[in-house]
Amino acid sequence: MPSPGLRARVEAIPGTPLPHGILGGCASVLDVTDDEIHQLNGVEWMSLGCCPVRDTDWCADESPGEESPGPAPQKEFCSPQTEHAVPHTIYAGAVCSTMGWSYAEAVEQVKATLELGEQRAIEAAFWRDNLAMNAVDLTPADGPVNLAAGVAALEGCLAETYGGIGVLHVPAGAAALLGCCNILSLATGTPSTLAGNCAIIGAGYSYENSGPGGVPAEPGTAWLYISGPVIVRRGPVDVIPDRAGPSIDRRYNDQRVLAERTVVVSTTCSICAINVELCP
Repeated sequence: MPSPGLRARVEAIPGTPLPHGILGGCASVLDVTDDEIHQLNGVEWMSLGCCPVRDTDWCADESPGEESPGPAPQKEFCSPQTEHAVPHTIYAGAVCSTMGWSYAEAVEQVKATLELGEQRAIEAAFWRDNLAMNAVDLTPADGPVNLAAGVAALEGCLAETYGGIGVLHVPAGAAALLGCCNILSLATGTPSTLAGNCAIIGAGYSYENSGPGGVPAEPGTAWLYISGPVIVRRGPVDVIPDRAGPSIDRRYNDQRVLAERTVVVSTTCSICAINVELCP
C-alpha cells in the first residue's frame, strides 16, 4: 500500500463526442472561411424541393360527341419561399486560481471542454429555437403513440411535404428503444430508417425534450421531430481574452478564460413533431 501523501497529478480523462449527434454523419457541417464569415450573422435562401411536383394527362379527349370536353386542365404553380436561419454562440468558460494554473493551461482546458460539449449545446439550441418553434404537431387527441407508429407518422408527413431524404431528430434517451425495435439501422454507418431518412441522436435533444411551443414532455414520453436536410455552419473558436493579463480578476486573484464559436443551423421545408411513449 502506498504511503499517504500528496496525490499525483495526471492527464485529464479524455472524452469523445457521441458519434451520431448533429455533428456526426447526418448533417452537413461547414466550417466557414474568412471570405464567408458574414454567414455567421445568419443566412437566408430560396427553398428547394418544398413545392410539389404534380402529374397531368397530356392526351386530349378526341372522342366524338356533341359537347365540347371543355378547356384543358390548368397547371398549378408554386412560389418558392424564402427561408432563414439565425446564429447561436456556444461557449465554455473556466475559472481557476492564478496560483494553480497558467493562462496556457486555462486555454487548453476551455478548448477541450468546447470540443467535447459543443455538439450538445448546438443540439439544444436548434431544438429549442427551431424545431420546437416551427413544427406541426401530429400527436393524436388520445395522446402519445408507440415509437414505431410515431416514426411512421413523421416519415409520412415528410414524404407528403418534401419527398427527399430528411432527418429524424431523436433524444438520446429514446435511441435504444428505436434500435431494439429495428426502427433504426446502422447498415449505412449512420442511423437510418427503412425509408432512408437519417437520424440524429442528440444529448442536447434529451436535455430539451420539449414539444411544439416548448412544452416539456410528460414523464415516460419523448418528442420526436423530422425535418428536411440539416446544414451546420461553424465559425472559428475564439479565446477570450487572447492574452494572459486581462484574464486575471485581481479582486479574487482568479483567472477567467472563455472559448466560444458561432454556429448557424438550417433546415428546409416542413418540420413535424409527435409525442411517443418510452416503452419497448
